Amino acid sequence: MNSITPPPSNLFYQTRQRRPLLSEARGVYIWDVDGKRYLDGSSGAMVVNIGHGNERVLAAMREQMAKATFGYRLHFENEPAERLALLTAEKMPEGLNRVFFVSGGSEAVESAIKLARQWAVATGHGKRWKIISREPSYHGATLGALALTGYAPMTAPFAPMMRMMPKVPAPRAYLDRDNLSDEARGLKYAETLRDKIIEEGPESVLAFIMEPVGGASTGALVAPDSYYRRIAEICDEFGILLILDEVMTGAGRTGKFLAAEHWNLKPDIIALSKGFASGYVPLGAMVAHERVVEPVLAAGGFIHGYTYAGNPLACAAGLAVLQEIDHENLVRRAETTGAALKRELEGLMERFPVIGDVRGTGLLLAFELVADRQTMQPLPKEIEAHVHLVEEAYKRGLIIYSRRTRGGIEGDHFMICPPLIADETHIAEIVTTLEESLTALVSRFGLPSGR
Repeated sequence: MNSITPPPSNLFYQTRQRRPLLSEARGVYIWDVDGKRYLDGSSGAMVVNIGHGNERVLAAMREQMAKATFGYRLHFENEPAERLALLTAEKMPEGLNRVFFVSGGSEAVESAIKLARQWAVATGHGKRWKIISREPSYHGATLGALALTGYAPMTAPFAPMMRMMPKVPAPRAYLDRDNLSDEARGLKYAETLRDKIIEEGPESVLAFIMEPVGGASTGALVAPDSYYRRIAEICDEFGILLILDEVMTGAGRTGKFLAAEHWNLKPDIIALSKGFASGYVPLGAMVAHERVVEPVLAAGGFIHGYTYAGNPLACAAGLAVLQEIDHENLVRRAETTGAALKRELEGLMERFPVIGDVRGTGLLLAFELVADRQTMQPLPKEIEAHVHLVEEAYKRGLIIYSRRTRGGIEGDHFMICPPLIADETHIAEIVTTLEESLTALVSRFGLPSGR
C-alpha cells in the first residue's frame, strides 16, 4: 500500500488530513507500511511514557487475556484492579488513597468534578457548585470537562449547551514585561484566584482545578514557585477543593511521579491518564482523599460510573506499566534526559531568533515561536507556523505536537516530549531534525535565521 495516496476511508476525526498507515512501533520509533521510520518525539499525544512494544507489558496483557478480559464491577471484584489501586495509592500524597478507574483523561476530570459536587452536597455545602479553572487550559472533551477548559476554538461551538465555569488567567509570566521578580509574579497570578472567589461569592465556589505544568493549551507552562504555595493557601482559606489535572504530567513525565511533588502540593483530587497506561490500553484514574470519598459513600454512594471502570485487562496493563516505570527508574531518567533535552532546545533558541521561549520540566517540554523576542509578539497567524513546522519535521521522520498559544487563534508552540526511555542518541536525532525543520521554516517565510 502506498502511504502517499491512501485509499478512501470510512473513518473521520478532526479533519480530512490523511497520514500513512501504521505498520509497527517499538521503543521510541514507529514505522509505516512503506518502511519509513518516525521518531515519536511527542509520545503520541504525550502518552507513551514507557515507549512502544514493551514486552513485559504485553506479556502481562496476554496472561490476563487468557484468564478474563471483562468482569463488570457490580458483579465481581478483580485482582488487577485491586493491585493497581494499591500501587497507585502508594504513589500519592498521604490520604489520597481512594481510586476510581476510568478509560481516559476526559473521564477522569469528569469524575473528579462530579465527586467534588457530591462531596459538597453530602457535607451540607450544597450551594457550592462553581469550579474555577484557568485560561488558557484544557481539561477534556466531554461537556463537563469542556466547561472547565479555557480554549475558545474548542469550547465556543458548545457554549449554549454548557454552563461555563469561571476562569482566571494562566500564570504565563514569560509574557510579562514588568519589573516584578519571579516570586512577585507568581503571587500576582495566584491572587487572581482569590479575587475571583470573592467576585463569584465564596459560598458558591466548590473547587479550583489546574494542570501543575501546563499541557497542550499553554505548552508546558511552569509557574513561578511562589504561585503553587499561594494557590494552596487560598484554597485552604476558603475551604475549596484543589483538583490537579495530572492527565499529562502524571506517571513520571515531569521527573516526579506527580508534578505536584515538585512543589509539595497536597490536592484533594487528582486526575490521571495518558502515561498511566502509556497507550497500551485506554485507562485513567481519579484518585481522591478519603475525607472527600467517605462522606459521599456514607450519603448513599457515588452517583457515577462507566462500563469499563476497573476493567481487568486494562488494569493488568496499567499495573505492568507502573511496574515498568519503577523497574527502569524512568522517573529519574525523565529528570536527567529532560534536563539534557532542554539544554539542547535552549541551544536552538540561541541559533534561531524566531524561538522566543523554551519551557517545561522533565520530558514535558515546549518552545514557542515569535516575531519579536523582546516583545513576544507572535508570528502572523496567516503563516500557520504551528502547522508548517510539524509538517517539516514529519517529512524528516520526527513527530512533534503543536497548538496555538494565544487564545487558540495565534501564537505557535511545539511540544517536545519523547518517551521516558529516550537516550542521548535519540535526543541528538530530535535536535538535528528540529534544526533542519526550523531552517526550512524560516527560509520559506523569510524569518530571521540567526547564525
